[in-house]
Amino acid sequence: MKLVLQSLGARFAVCRLDAQAPVPAELLKGPQEFLSITRTAGELSIVCPESLAPAGAKVQPGWRAFKVQGPLDFSLTGIIATLTAPLAEARISVFAVATYDTDYILVQEKDLEGAQRALAAFLRG
Repeated sequence: MKLVLQSLGARFAVCRLDAQAPVPAELLKGPQEFLSITRTAGELSIVCPESLAPAGAKVQPGWRAFKVQGPLDFSLTGIIATLTAPLAEARISVFAVATYDTDYILVQEKDLEGAQRALAAFLRG
């Protein structure tokens, strides 16, 4: 399978709110290039453009995202593992998010150039 990555233009923030916190309404206004909202028993986790980071959240700014061109079939296995291996080898930390159609790999902006080099070399084979 040939993977194609698209680098998203925005800077993103990875945010944590209390599990019972409401989803901030401003996040739901208008389409976003990428927005992930996940609630578990222990937290409300949000990945959003930095400019929309919720007040009162624990915020880790400065993330850049790569989108795997999809949609990806559910029978495919190991896509995130395949993409994160060369990043781990380059000692680049990642934050991964999967949606119904595709996967996203986020890296800190300070690691963006190294991630681009590692992923390009991997994808060239």
